[in-house]
Order: sequence, then C-alpha cells, then structure tokens
Amino acid sequence: MNPLLSVIIPAYNEETVIADTIQVMNSVLEKLNVRREILLIDDGSTDGTWNRIQKIAAQSGGEVKGIRFSRNFGKESAIFAGLAQCQGDAAVIMDCDRQHPPEKVAEMVQIWNGGKIAVVEGVKRSRGKESFVYRFLAKVFYGLLKMVSGMDLRGSSDFMLIDRTVIDALLTMSERRPFFRALSQWTGFDRVQLEFDVAGGADRPSKWSKRQLIRYALNNVTSFTNIPMHIVTVMGVIFFVFSVVLFIQTLYMKFFQNADNGFTTVILLLLITGSIIMFSMGILGSYIAKIYDEVKGRPRYVIRELTAEQTEEK
Repeated sequence: MNPLLSVIIPAYNEETVIADTIQVMNSVLEKLNVRREILLIDDGSTDGTWNRIQKIAAQSGGEVKGIRFSRNFGKESAIFAGLAQCQGDAAVIMDCDRQHPPEKVAEMVQIWNGGKIAVVEGVKRSRGKESFVYRFLAKVFYGLLKMVSGMDLRGSSDFMLIDRTVIDALLTMSERRPFFRALSQWTGFDRVQLEFDVAGGADRPSKWSKRQLIRYALNNVTSFTNIPMHIVTVMGVIFFVFSVVLFIQTLYMKFFQNADNGFTTVILLLLITGSIIMFSMGILGSYIAKIYDEVKGRPRYVIRELTAEQTEEK
C-alpha cells in the first residue's frame, strides 16, 4: 500500500487563513502517491479557528482531523499533540500561515523515499521581513545555543518531515517544555536539509512578544546544556584568585608602606561580590525552576475537544 503521510498544523488565531492553507495543502498532496491525513491543532484560539476546523473536517471525508486545547499551551505542545495522534508512516510539521511553503512538501516526500532518510529539515534561505531586533535576538540565541550545546540550528525551523521511527523516539521524551527542532536533531537520525524562502504570512506581525522570545530562548538553552551552572564555578575560582591577590597586596601595603583607609576597595569588593552572587543565584534558580516543572508531572497539554470524526472513532 501507499505510505500514509500525516500533516501536522498548529493553529493559533488563524481563522482567516486556515481554509486557504488546507486547500493549497490538499492540491499539493493530491499529486503525491501517498495516502494522507491532516491534523489541525487549535492551540487555545480566541477567534473562530475551531469552528473553521470543524467545518473543514466535516467536509473532508475523514482526511482532516481537529484537536482543540483547553487553553493556549504553546506551539511545541501542539506539535507533540499532533505527533501523539497521527497514524502516518511519516509526518510533516508546518505553520498554518504558510510561512512554510506547502509546495516544498512534495520535495520532502521524494527525499524521504519511504524511510530511507529519517528527517528532511526545512532550512530558511532567508528570514523574510523580520525586524532588526527580532533578527538580532535570533542570531544571538542560535549562536549561544551552538556555543554551549554544539547544536547548530541557525536557519532551522519547525518545517520538517520526520519518519515514524523519529516520531516514536520523540514520543518517549516526557519533558514538560520540549524544544522540537532541537530534539529532532538530538535523536541523531540521518537528515537532509532542504532550503526554502519564508513566504505567505511573512508580512503578518509576529504573535511572539520580545519578552516571550527571551523566555523561550532561555528555557531552550538551559534544556540542552548545564554549562551555565559551571560558569558559576569558574566565576567563583576567578574571584577567589582575585581575592588572594588583593589579600597579598593589602598585607604588603600594611607592613611595608602607608596603607590607605581602604574604603573604596571595600565598596568595590562588596559590589563585585554581590553582583556575582545574584547572577549565580539567577542561573541556579533557572535550573531549579525547570526541575520544579518536571517533578510536578503535569501534562504538556489538555485536550478539550476533538472533531466529530475522531470522537466516533474513539
């Protein structure tokens, strides 16, 4: 039989574009020699996205299925909900606003070739019309991640095709705040990169605020390395050496020269020591917060509703 291809599309407030996206996606999939299912995950939208998903699913003859979260849990959770529900021999993950061009899916399936390549990763040839601040933050984040973890994700995206073996491997990972594109690389399966140009919704404003991006970056960096904790140790050693040198200088000034009152030195030491302590506590606090999230054991997401076809199947 022809392989079954699952297409996983997270959606958050995409009422105006979701129907067009599915129409374009169907026109691409019809040209491929594969069976298909499309999973639309409503990530707690506040507009009419879920109503659109229900209508599309009802008219699809069972090829389109919908999952509705009880609230907004984030794109990563939506991706993993799709992976948990999909039945395909491979799955394509893509954005709903068509920044990820559906036309590239045909090339991905051809490269995948029934499982000969486990991961076909979409890599951005250009980042589209992003603001300077967003582009700068992305560059800093990926540079820092490569420096501390060794994973080069520059230009990477969530737009990729993954084989069933990779899906099964990812579903064994139970961490509360997963970083999908990094985890897919961490699994170590063979991969091929496919370049694409950001299109479609590239002109639409980002749903991510700068604060959310910074929080997202810090969480993902600490998820894949414990080097920041070792930085605390290194800083402690450096400051200890500095303290020994200053101690020797102070004794020398005390016994062999006229010593100053030392007020400025004491103030500087207090400021340096205090800043290092606070910085160290911040790093440790980040890791403790991650441990706290993990030990609570809460699910990544809560499903509020499925489309009628899936409810009948269950």
